[in-house]
Amino acid sequence: MYYTIKWNGDSVSILDQRLLPLKEEYHTYTDFQSVADSITYMETRGAPAIGITAAMGIALAAKKSQAKNSNELKTELEKVLEIFAGTRPTAVNLFWTINRMRELINGNSDMAILKEVLEKEALAIYDEDIQANRQMGKNGSRFLEDGDTVMTHCNAGALATGGYGTALGVIRAAVEEGKKIEVIACETRPYLQGARLTTWELLKDQIPVTLITDNMSGHFMKEGRINKIVVGADRVAKNGDTANKIGTYTHSVLAKEHGIPFYIAAPLSTLDPETETGNDIVIEERSIDEVAFIKGVQIAPEGVKILNPSFDVTPAGNISAIITEKGVIEHPGGKGIMEIYSK
Repeated sequence: MYYTIKWNGDSVSILDQRLLPLKEEYHTYTDFQSVADSITYMETRGAPAIGITAAMGIALAAKKSQAKNSNELKTELEKVLEIFAGTRPTAVNLFWTINRMRELINGNSDMAILKEVLEKEALAIYDEDIQANRQMGKNGSRFLEDGDTVMTHCNAGALATGGYGTALGVIRAAVEEGKKIEVIACETRPYLQGARLTTWELLKDQIPVTLITDNMSGHFMKEGRINKIVVGADRVAKNGDTANKIGTYTHSVLAKEHGIPFYIAAPLSTLDPETETGNDIVIEERSIDEVAFIKGVQIAPEGVKILNPSFDVTPAGNISAIITEKGVIEHPGGKGIMEIYSK
């Protein structure tokens, strides 16, 4: 069985998702900077997985530190937190993790104890994520019926989390209940997470999956070949507006036009009560090379202007329900987010 991230006691092993589906290769890092780089350069990706990776990287920094006293260690770790905060700006799980680790750093004055509690917290964040995903799957599976064809966008499966997945977790739970579910996976340009990762995961689980290009979704919705849509999220604002991989908003508009239920599956760590609306979400701009090249092959002419926002925001009015491990927010907006978050 493959894993996404693994804590080895004095190192962190990460599955290099840039090489999938052609090659399964793990890299083991003994320094926190390499772990941070693995997030920045998309070796590991997906909001929950980013948070877990950062937690393990921070714990690794503490364990490897040569600081002479707790004050010196805390100064070092504050710099480490800043480095991880700069890796990916949109995924709120990252900052949720950093805040959890910062509270422990500020609350412990014994250096040996601090190193120990940071390691335990990183492992707790990992375990909590897997448990949350499985509960999320149970909470969301009721929306999928036997015989449904479910479309998903990007990768919100085991590869994007500690294990099991968010959107794919809902699909997996429905299949485990005996329902026959087929999946349509959008390729997800420009990084092709759907084509490379989602299809790879589902084939391993022997769940029927068909790959389409992003701009085919409206056609298949009109043809009646898509019954439900389930996607993950990188940040959910207080009003229910949701940031997810670029292209999600377009699918939500098409789904609303065709009367197709559109679900978000996301853990509580993705809900951000400090962000009032989707307009306040920072959208990460990534390298133009991701658009101009595919696997090192140039597909766009030199000198052309290129834009590459990594995410877009789907308004709450386009979302049928937000599925969390603590319950489901149907017709999100208003008090629903805060009521779930308070749990």
